[in-house]
Amino acid sequence: MKSELKLAFQKEMAAAKEQYDNTQYSKSFYHLERAHILGQSFIIPHTQSHWWMLKLGFKRYSAREVIGQIARIFASVIFSRIWVPKGNTGGTNVSPIKPMPIPADLAEYLK
Repeated sequence: MKSELKLAFQKEMAAAKEQYDNTQYSKSFYHLERAHILGQSFIIPHTQSHWWMLKLGFKRYSAREVIGQIARIFASVIFSRIWVPKGNTGGTNVSPIKPMPIPADLAEYLK
């Protein structure tokens, strides 16, 4: 992972964790989605973003999110280096195989 990309990923994860600690779960999820976009081509960052989405699923009492994130954690370990749907935000609110537009401010890190 290039240093600029790594820093951007870490920034999004730090923001997600801060919001999580402040029980701002919607804001935390927003930053996790952004971190997912940045880290999905790398096994550890990809899995880390799904792990935190799983934690949010438990906090929100969302069985759908918990079950979906468990499946996505396994998939992230297997597929991160093979194929990922670029721009996918990683939550259970979207298909796990659907490519999505990459936000302009994140696209610069993924070139």
